[in-house]
This record gives sequence, C-alpha cells and structure tokens, in this order.
Amino acid sequence: MRGVRAPAILLGGGSALLLSLLWMPALLPVASRLLLLPRALLSMASGSPPSQPSPASTSGYVPGSVSAAFVTCPNEKVAKEIARAVVEKRLAACVNLIPQITSIYEWKGKIEEDSEVLMMIKTQSSLVPALTDFVRSVHPYEVAEVIALPVEQGNSPYLHWVRQVTESISDSSTVPP
Repeated sequence: MRGVRAPAILLGGGSALLLSLLWMPALLPVASRLLLLPRALLSMASGSPPSQPSPASTSGYVPGSVSAAFVTCPNEKVAKEIARAVVEKRLAACVNLIPQITSIYEWKGKIEEDSEVLMMIKTQSSLVPALTDFVRSVHPYEVAEVIALPVEQGNSPYLHWVRQVTESISDSSTVPP
C-alpha cells in the first residue's frame, strides 16, 4: 500500500507478523490483504465487536480453554510430519500449514532471513505444555518456536469439536499415574 510503512519487527519465526498484526491495528488493512489470518483474528485485533452475537456465552464454551499454537518449520516436509504426529497423538485437533512465509530474526548476533512454513495448531489450552514438549523433541531447530494464544470466542461447534477430539489425552494427562 503506497504511503504506509509497517515498522520492522525482529522477532523469531513467522510469529512476528502475527503478533504485530494482533497488537498494531494500523496494520489491519495490510493484514487483510495478506489473507494469512482468519477473519475472527482480524476482528479481535481491530477491537471491533463480532458481526453477530457470540454463542459462546450460551454454549458452555469456557473462553480461553482452546488455544491456537504457532510453530515455524524449515520446510513443508518437516511441517507435515510434525502436524500429522500431533493430530495422531491427539495433542491437536487440526493443523493448518501456511507455506512460504519469510522470517527475519536475530540469531547468535546476526540478522537472518529464512523461508519457513507456519503451522497453526488448534488444541486445548491444557495441552499446550505437552504439545510444546513434543514439538521440541522432534523439531530440527536448536530453539523451536512454539507460542500459543487463547481463543476467547469463535464458532461454538468448532470449539467444542477441538475439545472433543483432544479430550482423551487431556483426561489422561490430568489423572495421576
């Protein structure tokens, strides 16, 4: 967009763009053109109310009980392997792969630029520590990016589905051995 310049953000992985969009409403016109974020996240970032009343309050959904976790991977092969494994292990209900993101970050005193794949992982918030541990154990990076944001509201049937698909692991992780 002519005449509008976004500030440079030097954070690790693809989360820099996501976080800057969530916290800097001035970037929303640019963000909507990138089509990287679902409309719900754009609505939350702008601070505007949802276009229709949220059924979450009447559906029994507990705000924040589901999270969207973000992980960057060096390529699609690694991302698919990790995505499939976390779904098979029921650490996640769904993983979206967003290819060809560019990450600019500082690493060991140098500014680096890499092409990566961003994974958007939907899971129960209670499973984020187990998800993080698993990703760290299989990820090729020395320091794997795993960040999670709680989902405050959304499509109630979808949020319940995320909880249902991941419920068995969540129940077993809270039971003492």
